[in-house]
Amino acid sequence: MNKNDQIDLSAGMVCPLPMSEYERVLLAHGGGGTLSHQLLQKMIFPQFDNELLRTEHDGAIWEVNGMRLAFSTDSYVVKPIFFPGGNIGELAVYGTVNDLAVCGAQPLYLSVGFIIEEGFLMEDFWRIVQAMKKAAETAGVKIVTGDTKVVERGKGDKIYINTSGVGLVYEGVNISPDQIRRGDKIILNGRIAEHGMAILSAREEFKFQTSVKSDSAPLNGLIAEILQVCPEISMMRDPTRGGISSALNEIARTAQKGIRLEEKQIPITEEIKAICEIFGFDPLYVANEGKVLIFVPPSKITQVLQVMHRHPYGKEAAVIGEVVDDHPGRVIMKTLIGSNRVVDMISGEQLPRIC
Repeated sequence: MNKNDQIDLSAGMVCPLPMSEYERVLLAHGGGGTLSHQLLQKMIFPQFDNELLRTEHDGAIWEVNGMRLAFSTDSYVVKPIFFPGGNIGELAVYGTVNDLAVCGAQPLYLSVGFIIEEGFLMEDFWRIVQAMKKAAETAGVKIVTGDTKVVERGKGDKIYINTSGVGLVYEGVNISPDQIRRGDKIILNGRIAEHGMAILSAREEFKFQTSVKSDSAPLNGLIAEILQVCPEISMMRDPTRGGISSALNEIARTAQKGIRLEEKQIPITEEIKAICEIFGFDPLYVANEGKVLIFVPPSKITQVLQVMHRHPYGKEAAVIGEVVDDHPGRVIMKTLIGSNRVVDMISGEQLPRIC
């Protein structure tokens, strides 16, 4: 080749791999904490950048012929697939229903994709399908399309499920991190960390006697009632992977607002506290599947709490914090002893395969 030869460098070229401390994907990259955030910010969001994705919400919202639609998707790899208080099937339905609901939408239609390992018991698959049917009826949605794939024995782990959903955003509702304002109160609808500890109790290596059950539940009915009395809700998020800490950190960073929590106001049972202490878990980072964080204008706190306390999924609702001007992008908690603690996003993975 001489110096006058031309080389087409565009053929087969790809962008260089973003800088990363890790050569391979870790379980923690799917845990909803710092590594998940880095994976999204460095490798995913920049490649698919668009105005809908930039909101970094639980779903995309756009307008078609005067109607605002919400769309969300999620995949479920929970282990074990049957656990106290639920199973992977109903978890998949309720999870996507809740993701749509916290966008301020009425969930309408779901798709379901099954990835099944060869040799999986038909009886167990039937139980899961029946659970999804019942969950969809309970949540008031229809499963209208889907797909089924089977992989070779040993190439999967029994069954994985993906659900996607479409919903109609309620008129006058605008849920987004950029809508939160100083003084907004943060309401949590009930006790934290129950799903994560139910999964822990069901794992073979962690068998122990407990009455804890998953809090898996459809929250669209509760949220619809809240939005009727307070369409000015600025932000909602269901704190699943990474718990309430990761959810609030994501919101604070996106909105560049400070969040201040009151530890004594966060609902949690003594049993959950004890289990977390024994196994070294921080309940703020433990997954939930039937909880929602709601940012409410101060003037509407009384009305919203009244609605929530009348609902079975909100009877233990409490104000756990507020939005402040201080420490933008960070979450600070006043502890039980009166000190201030930085509540950062978890860096690793407390409990993999949680949902």
